[in-house]
Amino acid sequence: MATSLTPASERSDEARAIGALDDLVAIMARLRDPESGCEWDIVQNFETIAPYTIEEAYEVADAIARDDMAALKDELGDLQLQVVYHARMAEERGAFAIHDVIRAICDKMVRRHPHIFGGETERPDWEALKAAERDKANHESVLDGVALALPALRRAEKIQNRAARQGFDWADAAGPREKIDEELAEIDAAETPAEREAEIGDLLFSVVNLARHYGLDSEAALARATQRFETRYRLVEQMADRPLRDLSLDDYEDLWRRAKRQLAAAE
Repeated sequence: MATSLTPASERSDEARAIGALDDLVAIMARLRDPESGCEWDIVQNFETIAPYTIEEAYEVADAIARDDMAALKDELGDLQLQVVYHARMAEERGAFAIHDVIRAICDKMVRRHPHIFGGETERPDWEALKAAERDKANHESVLDGVALALPALRRAEKIQNRAARQGFDWADAAGPREKIDEELAEIDAAETPAEREAEIGDLLFSVVNLARHYGLDSEAALARATQRFETRYRLVEQMADRPLRDLSLDDYEDLWRRAKRQLAAAE
């Protein structure tokens, strides 16, 4: 589906973007050339490049969190390189090329926004649209398509949401709250490391469920909690009058409380 979003006379920025993308595609093709390319790039494959793709996505998120626009520009470029890299390797296999990737996402965005690009007046049910797309893809389960590489908390939330839309869910937050108490008791009763690991996993899954029922993002909540801990601990390091390894637990507790008070007063 070809959709022109701006008149040709107003495409100077688009033309520059297309030209820059063409340059990047050509650079990647040259790097991957089996005769004259870069030795490192030639031997890479989807599996070896995937960790870099994930890392670059996190670096984009980090630049956003720091509101660093210069860094964001660089990190988005690095992430774009990853897209071109994977597309090039797929083209070498005869699977698809970069233009297929771009066309597919254009089609998807138009399809998922019929109130913008079509004749509909009301916003669509996006989850219903995505469910219909999964049906067309002949998925065997409503849980298919939730990426294994997602952070564990995020993946747990997505899995729970998929099941909840099919009616498999607690009526309210009381259900997962009781489940947390149950899992804590089962951790206490566990006798082997493997059993404890399984029960702690169940506990974390239940905490995600509780957060979901409160309308909270468990991944973001944990990230903020970790950031609070890091900020307070760095302040404890500054306050300590001797090496931290020499502190008693009471010393630590005193410094921790002082750090919390100082940070609270600064807010």
